[in-house]
Amino acid sequence: MQMDVENVFHMTGGIGVTSYAKNSSLQKKASDMVKHITTGTIQELFLATTPKSIGIADLGCSSGPNSLTTIKDIVDAVEKSSLNILHPPPELRVYLNDLPTNDFNSIFKALPEFYRELRKEKNGGCPSIFIGGYAGSFYGRLLPNNCLHFVYSSYSLHWLSRVPPALYDEQGRSINKGHIYISQSSPPQVSQAYYKQFQEDFNLFLRSRSEELVVGGRMVLILLGRRGQDHVDRGNFFFWELLSRSFSKLVSQGEVEEEKLDSYEVHFYAPSKNEIEEEVRKEGSFGLDRLEMFEIERDQKDGENYGKAVARAVRAIQESMISHHFGEGILDSLFDNYERMVDEETAKEEIKAVSFAIVLRKL
Repeated sequence: MQMDVENVFHMTGGIGVTSYAKNSSLQKKASDMVKHITTGTIQELFLATTPKSIGIADLGCSSGPNSLTTIKDIVDAVEKSSLNILHPPPELRVYLNDLPTNDFNSIFKALPEFYRELRKEKNGGCPSIFIGGYAGSFYGRLLPNNCLHFVYSSYSLHWLSRVPPALYDEQGRSINKGHIYISQSSPPQVSQAYYKQFQEDFNLFLRSRSEELVVGGRMVLILLGRRGQDHVDRGNFFFWELLSRSFSKLVSQGEVEEEKLDSYEVHFYAPSKNEIEEEVRKEGSFGLDRLEMFEIERDQKDGENYGKAVARAVRAIQESMISHHFGEGILDSLFDNYERMVDEETAKEEIKAVSFAIVLRKL
């Protein structure tokens, strides 16, 4: 049974305990870790071109504070880079993009305060900034030709446009029985189906952006990935494996029907460095300026246990899909199981999710 990802998938909105706004500190930590790459890329952009009006897109902006923090960093970098070249500094057109079900309202409500803070910090000498929301999938065109100079996307491109259709037989049953992602016991067709979907999606993403970006425009992309060719590792794979086991426990307790679990797969893929390089080369519109792998150290804020932090973060991201397929009733017990399993496994050995920071230049 295929799920309509575009109309169902979104981070949990609002500012509640399980909201994305309250559970996205890992994503913030990652964007801080590669902030020097983002600001350095903007500086390079200004060495190559001096536009009076700059188009910036944040693709997969989600809701919560992270998106406007990133925009603030980009504004600062643009101002600093253009200081010696342009006076007054260029105006900024900022396009915030996510799927239509995203909680854009929380971003819009935060804008007056954002502008106020910016003016205060810059003593009123703030560049003109025009921020708008653009709902839609970034796997396809979003904006007019040649209107962008800089594209930023953080922790979005590992989400596929759909669950790979090749995972289902003619009766609509998954060929990956008992699992929600690639696992050790999955038939080879499973990883092939996921990889093929990633190739299609990433190619379409690059093609679409190449039309929207000016020549010499840059992209900074941050996404989850994996170390080598093996899909099964102690990284991103393992967090899905534990979620699979949490579901299986609910099946054994009679809280979830086995058939329901067998028809559920996640729309996620963690590519390897080689797979990313290959797709960039094949599509041909971009030069690959930089591709760095990094890991985020364990985040144990407020003495909270690690399992709880991971469970809340995964719930904030996956809740929309899980409750749509299984109903909301299982969420608490599912993530209680998950929290326990994460704690048990990380007590034996730390599980480190691999991320990539990629810088692409429009040829």
